[in-house]
Amino acid sequence: MEDNKLKLLGNIQYPHDLRQLSIDQLPQVCQELREFIVNELSVNPGHLASSLGVAEITVALHYVYNTPEDRIVWDVGHQAYGHKILTGRREQFSTNRKLHGIMPFPSPLESEYDTFTCGHASNSISAALGMAVAAQLEGAQRHVVAVIGDGAMSGGLAFEGLNNVSSSPNDLLIILNDNDMSIDRAVGGMEKYLLQLDTNETYNDLRYKASQWLRSKGLLTENRKKGIIRLNNALKSALSHQQNIFEGMNIRYFGPYDGHDIRELVRILRQIKDMKGPKLLHLHTTKGKGFKPAEKHAEIWHAPGKFDPETGERIIKDTSGQPPKYQDVFGETLLELARQNPKIVGITPAMPSGCSLNIMMKEMPGRTFDVGIAEGHAVTFSAGMAKDGLQPFCNIYSAFSQRAYDNIIHDVAILRLPVVLCFDRAGLVGEDGPTHHGAFDLAALRPIPNMTISSPMNEHELRRLMFTAQLPDKGPFVIRYPRGSGVMVDWRCPFEEIPVGKGRKLHDGDDVAVLSLGPVGNTVEEAINSLGGQHPTPISVAHYDMRFLKPLDEDILHEVGKKFRRVITVEDGVRNGGLGSAVLEWLSDHGYHPEVIRLGLPDAFVEHGTVSELRHLVGIDKESIIQQITSPLSLREG
Repeated sequence: MEDNKLKLLGNIQYPHDLRQLSIDQLPQVCQELREFIVNELSVNPGHLASSLGVAEITVALHYVYNTPEDRIVWDVGHQAYGHKILTGRREQFSTNRKLHGIMPFPSPLESEYDTFTCGHASNSISAALGMAVAAQLEGAQRHVVAVIGDGAMSGGLAFEGLNNVSSSPNDLLIILNDNDMSIDRAVGGMEKYLLQLDTNETYNDLRYKASQWLRSKGLLTENRKKGIIRLNNALKSALSHQQNIFEGMNIRYFGPYDGHDIRELVRILRQIKDMKGPKLLHLHTTKGKGFKPAEKHAEIWHAPGKFDPETGERIIKDTSGQPPKYQDVFGETLLELARQNPKIVGITPAMPSGCSLNIMMKEMPGRTFDVGIAEGHAVTFSAGMAKDGLQPFCNIYSAFSQRAYDNIIHDVAILRLPVVLCFDRAGLVGEDGPTHHGAFDLAALRPIPNMTISSPMNEHELRRLMFTAQLPDKGPFVIRYPRGSGVMVDWRCPFEEIPVGKGRKLHDGDDVAVLSLGPVGNTVEEAINSLGGQHPTPISVAHYDMRFLKPLDEDILHEVGKKFRRVITVEDGVRNGGLGSAVLEWLSDHGYHPEVIRLGLPDAFVEHGTVSELRHLVGIDKESIIQQITSPLSLREG
């Protein structure tokens, strides 16, 4: 969007410029900010609806607070596009989510205005409390604000933070952006509570006058404050006929207020800015505010892809005749299995449409459960159902499953409960970057006893693994698969059991053995098939689709160890601790010592970009695999 169309926003490079404006100019800034976001995201897709919903909150915070000296911690990070635009990145915003461009979520590595990493959810209160305590210990006169929204308050870490906020001396301000949404419609008791929460005007007026009188008499001291807060809370409960959970935790509560009234927001923030003690400002907002299609269908417009900013018509590629997304194969297959097996239930933490559990949810709402942004609970909830005879399929994005690591070990693996953990978005996910890459699941889960860890090479294999996982006595069973489309148009196939721990040989050969796990095996196949005539010396390449990281197929490994001097492993996960490491350990333990080249993700956080760009960057694309296969060291001597 050209700067000459931005009468006010075009002159704002940093928050200092924003603060030169009058309060009456701020509504226009919000309007221009929304128009800028809509126009930019119509051609460079990203997270639209959430950032539109917090335009006024964003502008008011940077207007009232002295950022970056004052700290604003965003949670969840996809709310923060407006924040990025107001903090020196407007002219570069067209590079958002592109390789080497602006990061998809706030990061202190990119800007001093980004105070913390927030690619997922529910960490803002804990991080901001740490900053507030640090300010007190250092004697620094800076303010700290946590902005938590889009369903992040349902996460367990948010409640742990609140509990600590209530017991630690601090002046933290928590802004609760309450839009009744996460990505899908928010669920759970906390969401219902927030929708019903209100403030009694008589109470607020009486409380303000009482506090002014006590302060004028010198009675509002720290020693008496807790007793007075408890008295205030009791008074408010009597006047408003309800108990406030936040004030019950000795956190001053303000609201709920209209989060789109910029003038009122500035007034409130100025009023409470220098108040001592922890505070929570509850704001009602509309996700997608200012763009009618996004207001009407916020879940669709969370990340809508390209669209016409004038008509709101989404530009959807014609996928007829193309393979479906892996998530849709999962959703359709789960419904098929659930029709056959009445014990099957589906669980997801706030992603029913993202993982396609909504397919089963539509037909079997009583057997599907969206537990909100609460991955640890999702796993233990699944374990409880498994303990009493049900067969849970718990679907979590791979990167988010890291939050449930303890639950997987203690609540599933120790008891060997038959929970099927389906990790969507495994491997490199693309433009969402390092906070969302499913890089660590293989290495993290491999050491855990009682776990079966698998990854299908294609859609048929996914269906067969899902069928196998729900058969009796399989125990904890992990199935990981990537984001996006698969490779098979004709993806439906009969259900067949796959023997646990058995891989398959796709190509026989004599010179080099390539062992792959999961869909990256298709890239290996492309590399092998394209080798004919491309190298002066004929190379005979064997390819094994391992299927399972745990247990490994020992028959395959014995064959490889006896026959080949050079072995290449390929995986879409970190090299350290994954398939390559497992193969190296096994070969060494059994007295085989071929040269093993491990291809996978490096010991570094991989940046954002398209999946194809990132695969080339880390060396697991077709060209990189060909290069390793055709290396002179790959050839058998004599």
